Amino acid sequence: MKPSDNMAQKPATDGFAPAVQPTAATTIMTDSPAIQAGETSVPSQGENMPAYFARPQGADGPLPVVLVVQEIFGVHEHIRDICRRLALEGYLAVAPELYFREGDPSEYHDIPTLFSELVSKVPDSQVLSDLDHAANWAARNGGDIRRMGITGFCWGGRISWLYAAHNPQLRAAVAWYGRLTGERTLKQQKHPIDIAVDLNAPVLGLYGGQDEGIPLESVEQMRQALHAANATAEIIVYPEAGHAFNADYRPSYHAESAQDGWQRMLAWFRQYGVASR
Repeated sequence: MKPSDNMAQKPATDGFAPAVQPTAATTIMTDSPAIQAGETSVPSQGENMPAYFARPQGADGPLPVVLVVQEIFGVHEHIRDICRRLALEGYLAVAPELYFREGDPSEYHDIPTLFSELVSKVPDSQVLSDLDHAANWAARNGGDIRRMGITGFCWGGRISWLYAAHNPQLRAAVAWYGRLTGERTLKQQKHPIDIAVDLNAPVLGLYGGQDEGIPLESVEQMRQALHAANATAEIIVYPEAGHAFNADYRPSYHAESAQDGWQRMLAWFRQYGVASR
């Protein structure tokens, strides 16, 4: 995806997580009268979960749905912009605040502290249930969850793999540089490599060949697990990209890989019935 009149590259600071300030000059901000977007509240497990949504303005009929799963930084401006970009493609996109019970990521100013004091305390089982409730919210607000996909980035990439084994209604998933293996804990009892045999939906994985946190060895192990399970999945590795290569607001952004990944994601959703166009 290349910046256009609706997606302009410009310096931005408001709404971005403090742990990743300052934002890069490559930051993409999407603004269009064709989009309706804003904050909402999703009933989930007896509480009201904050969420951000975006949809085409004045759309007729139920819309295909994409659940958007945050990076470790929560639903900050980049994730909201991903929702707006998906709305321009005809989707109802919903990004729930999946840490809202444990704390506020905007209160943390460095990544190690954010991870140790907040992110590591969020149970996978809670996240998957919250995503189910976000899907139910979409169904009540103009979405067609018979045409539902999920995409996530970093922390959310791993969750996208797990959700593809969790919700049988899901049509397709796209995981951007989500961790595939790791230590098993009470809060993270399984990783994507453990659920390859359980996938309910086709998954596209997008990874960077220079990602120091996700070694190519683990990517190859995942490929072998998917092959052994006869799963419908594909993993693309961009040799020149590192971690967070789609994060246009960070120095890690690799425009060529990000743009190719975006088009592959849209094609994946079309191929597996999330959207027709």
